[in-house]
Amino acid sequence: MSLQRRSRTGARHLMPVPAIEAVAKDERMIRIARRALGNGAVPFRATLFDKSARANWLVVWHQDTALPLEVRNDSAEWGPWSLKAGVLYAHAPAWALSRVLALRIHLDASTGDNGPLRVLPGSHLGGVLSDDEILDLARTRENVESLVPRGGVLAMRPLLVHSSSKARDAEPRRVLHIEYADTLDLGPGLRLALA
Repeated sequence: MSLQRRSRTGARHLMPVPAIEAVAKDERMIRIARRALGNGAVPFRATLFDKSARANWLVVWHQDTALPLEVRNDSAEWGPWSLKAGVLYAHAPAWALSRVLALRIHLDASTGDNGPLRVLPGSHLGGVLSDDEILDLARTRENVESLVPRGGVLAMRPLLVHSSSKARDAEPRRVLHIEYADTLDLGPGLRLALA
């Protein structure tokens, strides 16, 4: 995949790429998103993760709490704010994140040796957690490796506590991570940006 937004570890803000947009809006993907979000499900952000022998990284336990927004707001619920490659982001409250679902298309098989996603089942039900709460959960709960065959799709909520280890072999693990919301308009002055 030749992408101008590409870095060594993948690429972000891919929704404007016509081929990525077509995949995100494929009826099979929309059907999965609608099961969780209702009939208004719409894709808004796409990211490519490319873990390989050349780009082998560790991801610590965390939740995905930042959302891209079209404009900044003054609500105390949102923030801190940041700008990533020209796109405005804010850490979002749990009520907004509960309206989002990620569908992860595995371009390569995810195996126990190529640094698969690890999750703490049910952890998304606890809302937005502090770093200490996340570490405590990771120490006390059993985690599950998400092993997915090539072409498989894994659905996850942004508040699901997750991580990944470094790969132990040279097999690549590429994942196209597409996020959907029940609507782009989360409330007055709160419109998700396409990223």
